[in-house]
Amino acid sequence: MEIVIAAVGRPRAGPLADAIRQYETRAARYWPLAAREVRAEPARGTSVHQVREREGERLLAALGSATVVACDAEGDALTSDAFARWLQAERERAGPDLAFCIGGAFGLSDTMLRRATRRIAFSRWTMSHELARLVLAEQLYRAGTIVRGEPYHK
Repeated sequence: MEIVIAAVGRPRAGPLADAIRQYETRAARYWPLAAREVRAEPARGTSVHQVREREGERLLAALGSATVVACDAEGDALTSDAFARWLQAERERAGPDLAFCIGGAFGLSDTMLRRATRRIAFSRWTMSHELARLVLAEQLYRAGTIVRGEPYHK
């Protein structure tokens, strides 16, 4: 099973992009990890619904048969330990790839949310997709240390 971080847009250059790369590299020591980025839809002259749907179509095309986990503020709020246990159980189940999907400026499309087998919230707050990607990468790294009994998570 590969873990896929599927995100609308690319991290812009700068400290946040550097931190994302750093934590994705760290997380890849514990989980087979791939990042798939899709182009953000221009919002000028287009409805929010259309932007989300077009970005959702791009995300779905990038995922193939992966199991979809929606990163959504309305999802389940898990502790780091619970997230690590769930992720390890998914790995042991040896199912298809597991794709964590992060929407663009307007979130994930209804189609993406319906396709998701699980929704996970990082916070009830709204955050930029870049910050959400950093939080996810850090938690994937933390989950790896928890599963292996390493001291980082303490």
